[in-house]
Amino acid sequence: MVPTRVDWTPLEQMLQRCHQVVLTSHIRPDCDALGSELAMAALLRRLGKQVRIVNAQATPPNLAFIDPQGQIQVLDEHVPRQQVLQAELLMVLDTSAWAQLGAMAEVIRSFGGAKAVIDHHQSSDDLGAVEFRDTAAEATGRLVFEACRHFGLEPDAQMARALFAALATDTGWFRFRSTNPGTFQVAAQLQQAGAVPQEIYTQLYEQDTLARLQLRGRILARAQTELGGRVIHSAVFCRDFEETGAHRADTEDAINLTLVVAGVQVAMILIELSPGEFKLSLRSRCHVDCSQVAARFGGGGHKAAAGALLKGDYATLKQQVLDAVAQAMQ
Repeated sequence: MVPTRVDWTPLEQMLQRCHQVVLTSHIRPDCDALGSELAMAALLRRLGKQVRIVNAQATPPNLAFIDPQGQIQVLDEHVPRQQVLQAELLMVLDTSAWAQLGAMAEVIRSFGGAKAVIDHHQSSDDLGAVEFRDTAAEATGRLVFEACRHFGLEPDAQMARALFAALATDTGWFRFRSTNPGTFQVAAQLQQAGAVPQEIYTQLYEQDTLARLQLRGRILARAQTELGGRVIHSAVFCRDFEETGAHRADTEDAINLTLVVAGVQVAMILIELSPGEFKLSLRSRCHVDCSQVAARFGGGGHKAAAGALLKGDYATLKQQVLDAVAQAMQ
């Protein structure tokens, strides 16, 4: 087992003083966010804590399988923000960027209790929290697994399922460069604890709707290359969701489909969230640091994968990002 680089002692000390805990994560939550929240909630309950998971946005329908008991609640829809403010500890998982917290950002700014961040992303903001960060970790789920070990607990089958989904998706099902021998050691232990990889894979990748398939068809049909084929880009517009019936969450991982083109080193996709507002996703398999490119637009992430929220018209934004990528490739 690769040793942890995080000192969990301060978290242990915080928990000695706190009984009521609220967990949250970023908007448009993915499996690493959701799986980390669910596993951390189970860990804390085994330590005798009262725990609620409250996100700014609902769990995407295609990821609902990860939360069969419906533990993850939505701020203001299921839980009034005043109840969140009454907790003693607020823990943010898988992000520490204000822009990624949505409506929870205001709650975190107003929160008077203890705050903690557990994250593996390079880019971050100061949330006024005690940070438990390891940018070398493949996923936040890996850090939650290590926290379990620190507290002398072994994951049960439900925790193992959530953490395996977190680990597998954030490593591209163990194909990204962040994957290392320790990744497989953790995956093996999670499988021994009850995670069933083929069932998780089926839920993630073999339950597509026709709408999702048609949306991805549009993304691929719009794909274009630049800089001699080294950069590929595409886009999704509001009308695509309306005409296909697909959800915003159906764009998850779509950018990786464009990376299969031979010679491509950087991929980008602009997803229209509302008129004049786009989500940018970037992927790199060369020296280009996506987190630095995204930072130019107020975003962040990892070297190989990052994103940002942009405002403006599509043509202008596309050219601005392509110019930034071209500069980074020099």
